[in-house]
Amino acid sequence: MIIQSLPFAFLLGDDTPMDLFIKGKEIMWPILLLSFVAITVVIERLLFIIRENASREPEVVEKMLEAVERRDVEGALAIGKKSKDFIAKILVYSLSNREYSLSNAFIRASGQELSRFQQGMATLDTCITAAPLLGLLGTVTGMMRTFGALGSGDIGAAAGQITGGVAEALIATACGLAIAIMGLLPYNYLNARAEQAKQEVGDVSHALEILLKKGETTAPFHR
Repeated sequence: MIIQSLPFAFLLGDDTPMDLFIKGKEIMWPILLLSFVAITVVIERLLFIIRENASREPEVVEKMLEAVERRDVEGALAIGKKSKDFIAKILVYSLSNREYSLSNAFIRASGQELSRFQQGMATLDTCITAAPLLGLLGTVTGMMRTFGALGSGDIGAAAGQITGGVAEALIATACGLAIAIMGLLPYNYLNARAEQAKQEVGDVSHALEILLKKGETTAPFHR
């Protein structure tokens, strides 16, 4: 009853989603598995983005950079250690290891933080790519059944097999494309969010380098 009230109910006709799944034959099982994997990844990634957005504290990052400009690194560390902002975490690790290699410490910390934004993206990309291919495979197998039934000679007796093959082809193709389209939107958003994080890291990297260069001719670091 609920399904039939949806805007796309006309696509189902008198069939339920289960009827369409059955008519799609065996190829529907890997398509169903891909849909579950894609939905799981999308939900987990969106929850991750929500948590990251909630923990952002750009004002803390600014205060840390201001402290570095004053050559008060210990003050910057004290400010950053209280924050869950991923940029602040990168700065804390980098400044804590400045005596060994500030640049390498920054690269290591930023790599670890940015990798968290890419988790699951390869899996989602695979689902988006594989779903229409599986739909195409369903089209091929469905048309093979159709032409096999046509080859029997008695078209009237094979009418059920012919329509079944056509239905299999169309249903598999539609489901594969639907999964790819629905997965593409969150995939592009998540990619854009990862690129934004890279830009933020790059910006703070340049800012830190500039501030350190400016301070080379001034007073030494407070320790």
